[in-house]
Amino acid sequence: MARLGQQPVPHDRAEHRRHAGDLAGRTRGPLTSRPREPARRSAGRAPLFPTDPIARARPLPSPIIEASAIVKDYGPFRALHSVSLEVGAGEFVALVGPSGCGKTTLLKIVAGFEQPTGGTLKIEGRDMNDVPAAKRPTRMVFQKLALFPHKTVRDNIGFPLKLAKVPAAEAETRIRAMLELMHLKTAYLDRFPAQLSGGEQQRVALARALVSQPGVLLLDEPMSALDAKLKKSLQAELKNLHRNLGTSFVLVTHDLEEAMMLADRICVMRAGNVVQIGTPSEIYYRPADSFVASFIGDTNLFPVRIDAGPGDDIAFGSPIISCTGALVSKAQATSAVTGPSALLLVRPEALRFAGANEPQPFATLAGHVEEFFVKGASIQYRVRVEGHPVPVVMDLPGTPNLPAAVGEAVTIGFDRSDIVLIRE
Repeated sequence: MARLGQQPVPHDRAEHRRHAGDLAGRTRGPLTSRPREPARRSAGRAPLFPTDPIARARPLPSPIIEASAIVKDYGPFRALHSVSLEVGAGEFVALVGPSGCGKTTLLKIVAGFEQPTGGTLKIEGRDMNDVPAAKRPTRMVFQKLALFPHKTVRDNIGFPLKLAKVPAAEAETRIRAMLELMHLKTAYLDRFPAQLSGGEQQRVALARALVSQPGVLLLDEPMSALDAKLKKSLQAELKNLHRNLGTSFVLVTHDLEEAMMLADRICVMRAGNVVQIGTPSEIYYRPADSFVASFIGDTNLFPVRIDAGPGDDIAFGSPIISCTGALVSKAQATSAVTGPSALLLVRPEALRFAGANEPQPFATLAGHVEEFFVKGASIQYRVRVEGHPVPVVMDLPGTPNLPAAVGEAVTIGFDRSDIVLIRE
């Protein structure tokens, strides 16, 4: 998705390729990247409502993918229920959700490996329902990479060019340009996949997918089998690759941190339905309901009674939360909250111990420490609050001296600006 201060990537495919540096195209030789302005990040710990620019949706660039009311049936089982999704030109979208939610099915329909039972799919403005996978302006990187074990790196990367009957000299130029883009040495050209590390195989798979200059790159959990350190490194490289090329990326992943880190927007799915689509900040700080809130990171949800307050405020009440002037702005409630009850959401990093010598929080809860986990840069506490069915989760900055021990009675609190009201 175009970042603030940038023009959207052109929708026309030829213009899209030129805008992306021609990816070692037929007349320009080696790939040249298009510098992009770094994405703006929130400077604070959490957005304040409603003024934070990251918390608000940005205009969507011209769509390169338009999926409208997509239905997919497998016999009597309906895997997708009228799913609609648009992906902007140059945008990075992540599809997340529990196993069986339909995210991989949707990706395969976009790729052309599955046909929808109903609905329409357009890519670059063209109806794709009867277009085979090989004829679509998409390429896919699979979870198992699917490199040809009997072919060299050169032949693996160049395979799509061979199918397209690209002249040998031009194909070699493109292959070498992709190798350079993926930070692989030319000595790797004559190696076989078995002679490469997991990270190197990943780069070869990406190079093969991008060498034919697709309008859309589809990624089906391509980094799920990598160790944590290598995965972090490749995630950063993938983000940089997307930023420089301007190609639209659609990623299916079970790694929520990966989705938050890489995507311009996240599509949360459940049981074949789209529950919420939004920026990482919107999904995390303004979840549509309790499912999204609980699925995207740790959270604390407290049932509350709500009523209209003075002006634009909402009054809330809870038997376990103590506060004076229990009012929040209507901007801190999602549009689905209509009363008389709701869930009060507070993220773990918003909680703190309420000490006598500390600034008093807006609201407090009393309990005792049930467990804590030292995570290095942070410490996670689980506090048992009487009357609440599950422990309250609290994340504090790491410190050599633990502020509380297991079994210790504590008071924890949060500020008014940390509250979000969502529907039950």
